[in-house]
Amino acid sequence: MDEEIFKIHAKHTGVLGIKSDFDVSNKKELGEAYTPGVAKISKAIEKDPTLKDKYTMSGKLVGVVSDGTAILGLGNIGPAAGLPVIEAKALLYKDLAGVDALPIAINPSDANTMKENLKAISLSFAGIHLEDIAAPKCFELEEALSKELDIPVYHDDQEGTAIVVLAGLINAAKVVNKKLTDLKVLINGVGASGVATARLLNKVGIKHLTLVDIDGVVKPDSSNYNKYQVDLAKESIGTEGNTLDDVIDGQDVFIGLSVANVLSADQVKRMAKDPIIFALANPVPEIDPKVAKEAGAAVVATGSGKYPNQVNNILAFPGLFKGLLETGIKKVTYQIEEVVARALADLIPNPTPDEIVPGVFDKKVVPTVTKSIEDYSTNH
Repeated sequence: MDEEIFKIHAKHTGVLGIKSDFDVSNKKELGEAYTPGVAKISKAIEKDPTLKDKYTMSGKLVGVVSDGTAILGLGNIGPAAGLPVIEAKALLYKDLAGVDALPIAINPSDANTMKENLKAISLSFAGIHLEDIAAPKCFELEEALSKELDIPVYHDDQEGTAIVVLAGLINAAKVVNKKLTDLKVLINGVGASGVATARLLNKVGIKHLTLVDIDGVVKPDSSNYNKYQVDLAKESIGTEGNTLDDVIDGQDVFIGLSVANVLSADQVKRMAKDPIIFALANPVPEIDPKVAKEAGAAVVATGSGKYPNQVNNILAFPGLFKGLLETGIKKVTYQIEEVVARALADLIPNPTPDEIVPGVFDKKVVPTVTKSIEDYSTNH
């Protein structure tokens, strides 16, 4: 299997290429696509720079950017090693949603330097998709770019994860017959994905959030966590204790965005009745789904296609950016995240323990997500 993967990626030097939208086979076509025709386009854009979005691919191109500091579950392995991931994301944009995307690997730097580098090339793009950038830099970078660029800036590890987790949780709550906003939720792993997920859950009315990271429970007065983590703790109704084991009792939901095998069967048994387990670490989840179910979990989701309920960002980003480009929306707000999450949840009208989110190859996913953004744009 490993050898076959290398063969696939080596066959065409990667999995992505550029295909022309205009044939050049004679002098007339050459003059239209290139010189002297492009001079007229350039002069028009000189007078009105916004015309670049109409007459060049900058109006439809998404830049998929990574500095390689937080690649998958592999950590800080460098921008070159991040290229296969962002190339794959660009491939999925094209194959699933017809969106043109370009992978861009950039050398690691502080948030401000990276912001300036991306601003310098931003004229080429209709949107920026940030990928696998370590926290807290990813928060600072997205905030700054969103303020200073007039194009949508989206961090898949943040917004994409939050959207799909919320979609799954909406339906999981229906399965166990609990009100979404009454759920007591523990998030284990409060990096980029964890912070964004906690923010969105908080915005939709889930206030009982307990946050746990590598040094234990995040508290409003924690000095060993960054301000984004601490601010969330200030906004939430947490649980007293210092470790995951201290705070697992009575929780309705465990959302793992951390590392393998940190949740035990005994801890699942100590959760509230019919607990919901989202063990989303890849490639190995926080608890084996079979072990979780045997311990009493009513609903189990993972980030892997090996098990039912694959909670994966692929359900969100292709259709989301297609919708942003088609509507001209410039910011991914919490309202848009909730709209997309609820649209995804609605694709499963009668959720079951083994089906709380649509499959990643469900052909209704991309058009449903795109339409949800179009409807939002029409009504706002």
